[in-house]
Amino acid sequence: MSRAARLLELIQIFRRSRRPVTAQTLAASLGVSERTVYRDILTLNGQGADIRGEAGLGYVLAAGFTLPPLMFTDDEIEAIILGLRWVAQRGDEDLARGASDASAKITDVLPPTLRQRADRTALRVAPVTRRPTGYRPAVVRAAMRDERKLEITYLDVAQRRTSRKIWPLMLGFFEHAEVLAAWCETRQDFRHFRIDRIVDARLTAEPLPRRRTALVAEWRRTNPAALAD
Repeated sequence: MSRAARLLELIQIFRRSRRPVTAQTLAASLGVSERTVYRDILTLNGQGADIRGEAGLGYVLAAGFTLPPLMFTDDEIEAIILGLRWVAQRGDEDLARGASDASAKITDVLPPTLRQRADRTALRVAPVTRRPTGYRPAVVRAAMRDERKLEITYLDVAQRRTSRKIWPLMLGFFEHAEVLAAWCETRQDFRHFRIDRIVDARLTAEPLPRRRTALVAEWRRTNPAALAD
């Protein structure tokens, strides 16, 4: 591994970890000595990275550091382009537009050689017919981002309409359906709602009673196999 590639990988290790990483762990991951790790950290700090910590305790990378220009491996480029193309084909109208815009932004700032690889990638996503819904699914995503309750009109398996007030937690994309995990005030329990059966959704001004991350953790304890990452 070249020194430039090692510095880039060091940044990626920091970004993947939410906790301080020791020099010993970094050295083992990179296949170098701890002394080399210390030198690399000094180099990155000299280039504008804010890596904090000390020997024996571990190091963390402060948020906000970028490496211009964007550099990706061939596999990373193909993963990004394929993922964005999947969303452009399979997501709702708003997500599809966001994926197309993000793809244009990313390829625009890539160095010329990497831009050519991104344009020439042979990976494609088969087009699908989007299932119509009675509302803009962006309302659900807005409710999750803002941590607010939703009022929905829902069709059950027997096509009966019910009105629910729910706390939206996670949205899972499956092969034949998108499923919303939420706490249902009517049932006083966690429930899963198919997006294509939501006839209407209205964003309320009511905040969730607890942070969404805490509710997701509780939902995971009761549904360990559902919507796994």
